Order: sequence, then C-alpha cells, then structure tokens
Amino acid sequence: GVGPSAASPDEGVEEDLPLINEKAVEQLTEGLISHYLPDLQRSKSALQELTQNQVVLLETLEQEISKFKECNSILDIDALFTEAKHYHNKLVNIRNEMMMLHDKTSKLKVSRIKI
Repeated sequence: GVGPSAASPDEGVEEDLPLINEKAVEQLTEGLISHYLPDLQRSKSALQELTQNQVVLLETLEQEISKFKECNSILDIDALFTEAKHYHNKLVNIRNEMMMLHDKTSKLKVSRIKI
C-alpha cells in the first residue's frame, strides 16, 4: 500500500542532477551565439540594404509624382492657351463685324447725303 514508508517519486532527483558547470554554460552559450550570429548579421545587412532601397524608391516615386504634377500644370496651361485662342478668334470676328457695320453705316450716310 501507499503509506509513509513509500518512496516519493521526486526523492533523490536533486542528488542525480550534475552540478552546473559555469565553464560548460559559457561554452554552450558561445557555441549557440556563433551558430546563429552569422545568419543574424546577414539578415541585418539584408534588412539595411532593403531599407536603403526603399528610401531610394520613395525618393524616385516623389520625383515621378512631381513630374506628373508638372504635366498636369502644363495641360492646364495648354487649356488656357486654347481658350485664349478661342476668345481671340471671337474678338477678331466681332472686330470684323464692327468694321463691316461701320462701312455699311458710312455708305448709308453717303447715300443720305446724296439724296
């Protein structure tokens, strides 16, 4: 049966554990670091390069956006010139009509004077 004379399952475990050797821990730590550090350093340099490329890409995009803005303003200027040309033509036509009306009125005056 189970009683005070029964051995505990944890009994004697502490005595079975070897003493932690600080030198071994240090060597295991150095081994672990030396195993993972090169990959981490490569990853770090790859991330730095990626970040630099992103900065260059952002600057290039900003330049392209400003070019598009310039193109839009040029298109606006073109539209203004087209509109100005249209109104200039209207003014020329009005001037021609006014000259024609002036000629007609001058001829009418001459006719009235002759009568």
